[in-house]
Amino acid sequence: MERMREERGQGTVEAAFVIPVLFLVLLMLLQPGIVLYDRMVMKGAAAEACRLLATGSGEYGGAGSSCEAFVRHRLASVPQHDCFHVHGGGCSWRIETTGGEDSGAVTVSIANELKPLPLVGIGMSLVGATNGSGYLEIEESVTMPVQPSWVDGAPAGRNVSGWIGAWCE
Repeated sequence: MERMREERGQGTVEAAFVIPVLFLVLLMLLQPGIVLYDRMVMKGAAAEACRLLATGSGEYGGAGSSCEAFVRHRLASVPQHDCFHVHGGGCSWRIETTGGEDSGAVTVSIANELKPLPLVGIGMSLVGATNGSGYLEIEESVTMPVQPSWVDGAPAGRNVSGWIGAWCE
């Protein structure tokens, strides 16, 4: 009976040490998940914008503000919270498009800033992974050829009327 009294608070003491460590590990796993989610959405939006630039058709086709509006519409799935993307005082999305239907390749680059979670941010600033404002910068870029490689090797090349003539024969 006396032995039971001595071990009675042992579970509480162990929990007092384990629970903070468990929450810290959970927090450390949360930040990479947020960054991965941002990168996946950015990569998908950049790939879709490349297809639009390459075809130059449709409501958003072609270079310029309409393609950028399409990309911003796709990026709206990222929550407007600083730990996902900084939105205070204006949107932090930086979108660059190059190329078009007549070029050999198209490129879309999307850059973003996000605020690291509190404890993770301290560690990132100590190793120099954040910018001067204390934000983490991430960037995704996608480059795609306008035409597949076999088109240039075909007898008609990029001549659309030559392709139509070959199909009608």
